Amino acid sequence: MIAVIQRVTEASVTIEGQVKGQIGLGFMILLGITHADTQEDIDWLSKKIVGMRIFGDEEGKMNLDIKTVGGNILLISQFTLHASTKKGNRPSFIDAARPEVAVPLYEKMIEQLSQELGQPIQTGEFGADMKVALLNDGPVTILIDSKNRV
Repeated sequence: MIAVIQRVTEASVTIEGQVKGQIGLGFMILLGITHADTQEDIDWLSKKIVGMRIFGDEEGKMNLDIKTVGGNILLISQFTLHASTKKGNRPSFIDAARPEVAVPLYEKMIEQLSQELGQPIQTGEFGADMKVALLNDGPVTILIDSKNRV
């Protein structure tokens, strides 16, 4: 499971002209799910995300987590994070989980992040054509792969 975490001052996702989710201060997360991902990946990654200390303290040091600053999360499914670009110019998405595997894991991640954060999170819609807008703060962007936790 790959997560691209962007610290934002605001973010939103629009589907067919309607705002589906939006947040102020917090994380806009793109989540890529592969066929090998499990509940263990969700548990580890959700704790890592909510515990990540990348918000500035009173001295401007990245030392505060999202709960401490009262932030929220906008989670967007993003199968293209598992693109293979080794051959040719057209990416292969063979490592991305098929919807029958990815949707239940995405929904579990929504539940787990909401639980870890202590409030409901905002989301996009799995498989939809989404327009994502954000104001990246810093910019701070962090990539986490749950398979690289050792």
